[in-house]
Amino acid sequence: MPPPPQLPVIVALYALAAAAPGTPAWADERASEATPLFQVVGDGISQPLAGARGDAERGRALLVERAAANCLLCHAVSDPSMRVAGNVAPALDGVGRRLSAAQLRLRIADIQRVSPGTAMPSYYRVDSLDRVAAEYRGKPILDARQVEDIVAYLASLK
Repeated sequence: MPPPPQLPVIVALYALAAAAPGTPAWADERASEATPLFQVVGDGISQPLAGARGDAERGRALLVERAAANCLLCHAVSDPSMRVAGNVAPALDGVGRRLSAAQLRLRIADIQRVSPGTAMPSYYRVDSLDRVAAEYRGKPILDARQVEDIVAYLASLK
C-alpha cells in the first residue's frame, strides 16, 4: 500500500522540529531571554504558558487554518465544516474528555516529551531542536496565546 499523500509534509515538519533526545525544554539555563519556558509537572504543563488565557473559538480557527498549526493535516475532527482532515494521527474527537488541559498543553507545547520520535512538531519548544532554518531558530511555531487557544478548543471536545 502506498504511503498517504501527506507523508512528505509530515516528514518535512518533523525535520524542522525534531528534538534531540534527553534535554528538557525548560532545563537549558543558557537559553536566551526570548526562549519560552514552561515547567512540566507529572504528565502535563499545569500553568498556562506566559499567563495567557485561551479562547476556544480562536483555537478552532487555528486548528482549521493551514498555516502555523496545520492540525488537520494529520488529525480529524467530526465537524462537517472541517471537510479536509488527515488520518495519520489520532482523531481529536473526545480528546477533552480523555486528557486534562495540562496534558493537552504539554502535547502541543512539546510532544517530543510524551512521544519521542513522533512526526508532530513541538509547537512551543525552541531549544534542543535539530535542523531548524536560521530564521526560525529560537522562535516557537505558535506563541503562548495560540497554544492556549488550541488547548481551550481541544478541552471543549468532550
